[in-house]
Amino acid sequence: MSKQAPTLEDVAREAGVSRATVSRVVNGVRNVDPAIQKLVNRAIERTGYAPNRAARSLVTRRAETVALVVSGAGDPSQDTRDTQDAFAARAFADPFFGRVVSGIVGYLRPRSMHPVLMFAESPQDRQEVLTYLRQGRSDGALVVSTHADDPLPASLAEAKLPAVSFARPAREVPLSYVDLEHRHGGRLAAERLLARGCRRPATVTGPLAVPASRERLAGFRDTLARNGHPHVPMAEGGFTTDSGIAAMERLLAEDPEVDGVFAANDLMAQGACQLLRERGRRVPDDVAVIGFDDSVVARSCTPALTTVRQPVEQMAAEMARLLDEHIRLDRTDPTCVLFEPELIVRETA
Repeated sequence: MSKQAPTLEDVAREAGVSRATVSRVVNGVRNVDPAIQKLVNRAIERTGYAPNRAARSLVTRRAETVALVVSGAGDPSQDTRDTQDAFAARAFADPFFGRVVSGIVGYLRPRSMHPVLMFAESPQDRQEVLTYLRQGRSDGALVVSTHADDPLPASLAEAKLPAVSFARPAREVPLSYVDLEHRHGGRLAAERLLARGCRRPATVTGPLAVPASRERLAGFRDTLARNGHPHVPMAEGGFTTDSGIAAMERLLAEDPEVDGVFAANDLMAQGACQLLRERGRRVPDDVAVIGFDDSVVARSCTPALTTVRQPVEQMAAEMARLLDEHIRLDRTDPTCVLFEPELIVRETA
């Protein structure tokens, strides 16, 4: 015969307090004496009591989950499972996404909150996200948009659902977000190439529809212009290694004497290094290369990549903290938190 699961009464007996006190501790009521909380938590550990999440939700009126939504613009004419699977595969292949998840989970786990991963590539997917949140199945949404035309942030703001975006939405909407001082990051890259004595700098940008790409480009160009480089060759990439290869090829076609390159993320910088090696250019002796993000790619690249660090894990944790605050305090006013970039000097520049 199986042993009966421990109950609130068992915990109360073990702790020497009332059942009501145990219930208040389990449900996170704030006015419980810290010493009593510690006593009850020890009793929970000793008895092996596991709170009934459904019952707890009735008390707290919270699902204790948040939706982690990876969202794109999507093509309404290609709303198929194959398209959704390809979208998910692209997200998982990018080291940036893993860092976002790590930061979010690191914040949520100690607070007994759990992320529910959702992909929103099509209009139907986005409607499912809105319905899921309206039904209270998650307490709010953490949104990572992969496309500048993504309509989901605006839809969440219009529905007044608790949500926070990683990066400022491309369209101005009243939604909280965390972001980086991208313009400063571009400035750091330009200053490093100038300090190395580069005379013919160029850049591989991210998609220019994305605000972060434009800001990084502006910081890079403005700094170079103030230092005697009014024209800087540029080629637009797509934040992938292959797009970095193609963009570097276009830059060399425009100016074969390029001696310094700033790529707007590490994957494109890796692609640029690969193309330069194939063309017999030594990095950094012939061409200095700087990336952006400080992802695992920067450390595994040969030679190791000099890059502008974006503290993605800390930014993602702050995104989760903001959402938690919106949920607990029932806040609807949007806010933003901006982080500072840092130049990480390695071997390529």
